[in-house]
Amino acid sequence: VSMFEPIGGSAPKYTGMNVINPLAAIGAAGMLLETLGEDKAAGLIDKAIAKVTGEKLKSLSAGKMGYSTSQVGDMVAQFVTDMA
Repeated sequence: VSMFEPIGGSAPKYTGMNVINPLAAIGAAGMLLETLGEDKAAGLIDKAIAKVTGEKLKSLSAGKMGYSTSQVGDMVAQFVTDMA
């Protein structure tokens, strides 16, 4: 039995503001893929997260990333697509 969940506290004050960092949730999805034997896909997600954090984000903190939650998710998805 496996569970995949991003670890972090709740932040109800940010509800609906599109400012929460989605990388933990995306990383949890990568761990799920790795457990399912989808090593290539998991590796692409890991590399995309590293690229986004290393080259794009000003901070990992909510509201201080320099991008919205949606934009960060879109960047990861684009990097995965570009590297595939």
